[in-house]
Amino acid sequence: MKPFHRIVLVAATLALGLPLIGLSPLPASAASETSPAVEKMNAYVGCINRLSERSYDSRRRYFSWAKPSGPTGKERIIYGTYTIYDTSDCRKKVEAANAMEPHDAELEAAASAYADAVSKLEPLLKEADDYYSQENYKDDKMAKGKAMHPKLVAAWDAFGAADKKLRAGIEAINDKRAQERLSEIESKEGRKVNYHVAALMIHAKRVLRAETADKPDIAKITQALNDYEASVKAVEDASGKDGDVKLGSFFTGNAKSYLTTAKQLMRRIRDKTPYSSGDRMMMGGGGGWMVEGSPPRLLRDYNQLIDSYNRGVKI
Repeated sequence: MKPFHRIVLVAATLALGLPLIGLSPLPASAASETSPAVEKMNAYVGCINRLSERSYDSRRRYFSWAKPSGPTGKERIIYGTYTIYDTSDCRKKVEAANAMEPHDAELEAAASAYADAVSKLEPLLKEADDYYSQENYKDDKMAKGKAMHPKLVAAWDAFGAADKKLRAGIEAINDKRAQERLSEIESKEGRKVNYHVAALMIHAKRVLRAETADKPDIAKITQALNDYEASVKAVEDASGKDGDVKLGSFFTGNAKSYLTTAKQLMRRIRDKTPYSSGDRMMMGGGGGWMVEGSPPRLLRDYNQLIDSYNRGVKI
């Protein structure tokens, strides 16, 4: 069985800093994709994997202490922000990928816009990090901090929009690949373990999307969750049957953990259960994965499911 390529693409609602979506492309079907096409996609995904999460983290870090209107210098605690990795390699890879066949004008434009946005964000974050880490706000009464604020917000907003558009393009292609791959497995092997595992991963992504949508629809969530739960059962029933692949407990355990978390979040959405002040504090400070029935916990468990698939479902 071919592994999933592990892709952790973390989108965010920038105002709240809550992680929303993970995206996990499937391996390309040999019949439908060529090596350059895969290489092209991997270049775009590589940029997102390296730069996006840290870029969103920098904003979350900043707004964990600064008000939306900007810093005043009177804050009890001033954390500053985070820097991101060097962006020049991303730009080079995007330019090289855009020159490859097959061409997709819309996706290539989105990749270029992403490279532009993250490249503009990088020096601003470096400047802000120097300013806050050296506590220069104590010398100028936060004058530079106030001046940098609108520039940072504009750069984060531009990056967020570019990131969202590039992800959407990648996700559309990967959804198509996933369905093609599933059909290919069924035609060659029938509905055995390989088929059910591939179907499980598709349904897992649908649950993630439904539960982290901007406006969650409980009917869509319930349907996605029911489909995923049925796929978990199908995988367990097929495991080792009639000499087929025997799945390992690591993969099946993570599949069930994800199901549990998805149900917890569904109930929170359905019952309109608010987060406590402690929950909100953890979610704003990067510890959201510790909050039961939260999008960060769901994303954490989803990525663990992907990891277990990549390591091999027999483990």
